[in-house]
Amino acid sequence: MSAELNIAEIRNRAVAASLMAPTTLARAIAALGFVQADPIRSPARAQDLILRQRVANYRAGDLERRFAKLGLEEDFLYAYGFMPREVSRLLHPRPDPKGGPHRPTGLAAEVLAFVHERGIVHPQDLLDQFGKERAVNGWGGFSKATTRALHSLHFYGLLRVARRRDGIRIYEAASRHEEAQAQAIEPAERLRRLLLLVTTILAPLPQRSLRPTLALLTRGAPGLTGMPAAAQRLLRSGELESGAVEGETYLWPAVANPATRHSVGRKLRFLAPFDPIVWDRRRFEHLWGWDYRFEAYTPGEKRRFGYYAMPLLFGDKVIGWANLAMAKGRLQVETGFAGTKPKGRDFARAFDAEMARMEAFLSRGGD
Repeated sequence: MSAELNIAEIRNRAVAASLMAPTTLARAIAALGFVQADPIRSPARAQDLILRQRVANYRAGDLERRFAKLGLEEDFLYAYGFMPREVSRLLHPRPDPKGGPHRPTGLAAEVLAFVHERGIVHPQDLLDQFGKERAVNGWGGFSKATTRALHSLHFYGLLRVARRRDGIRIYEAASRHEEAQAQAIEPAERLRRLLLLVTTILAPLPQRSLRPTLALLTRGAPGLTGMPAAAQRLLRSGELESGAVEGETYLWPAVANPATRHSVGRKLRFLAPFDPIVWDRRRFEHLWGWDYRFEAYTPGEKRRFGYYAMPLLFGDKVIGWANLAMAKGRLQVETGFAGTKPKGRDFARAFDAEMARMEAFLSRGGD
């Protein structure tokens, strides 16, 4: 099904699609389906910055503190992050590069046996047991060989993250019951559910962004082939819908109009660079008319926006960015604007209110 929409409608859908009214942590993660993770803390980690916009009274670190009780998993979807267990099941089993079941050998097999014996394992436990040999990592640098083994065993579903301690993943052996449940889902159904999930998270998604997004999803579900063709079948069946807006075709699942879920009003928000609202850079530029970049890994002299520039969402428009940092116990902010800085009391009050919410979020919360 194809629809004719205007840019304002698409912009409203993009914001309303994932900005539900503030709810509980469990309900927010269930509604989102996936929360991207990032280790940088500036002034907090991406997963916390994403959740603070959707969870009532959320404090930095709440996800880490409550992870084990919520029955969540850490895994790779189109990026690495946190997800409900039923989403993680769709990503497994992952075949090895030759297409068969993964069977660890060498150090990885020894690490797996060690985890089975110990139960819960901190990476430091492996260093004490196996030493600090280095191995080339996926980015061309070096990691400890035991860390590489942990990541591989986790990727193939033989280990899972039990919890985190100060941001460090603590591992345990995966349940054979979980493995059996994952294998019980037919590959075609896994693929269908994953495609609908990803297009829901990123809805409305530019059609030209679909293929590169599916390339990332293929890393998370390497055993599922034919993703572009499967997406076209969903369009033909009506499970995915599309609409053309000013030269760009958008895709979204055939569900109720997300604009009816929650009115975003004139609130100002500091968004994480990986928030679903701003994740797709093609959509960002089309909807808001400027080119945002995440520059934490860009040399300082080449940065335009700053080390950890957070997009400023005012109502349903992303109007600029903010860099925040704690200095001498106080939250400091530097802002920039894509156009003219808004004037008047409404913006000033909205900005002050968001600063107050950010300060509360960064204060120590309970478990």
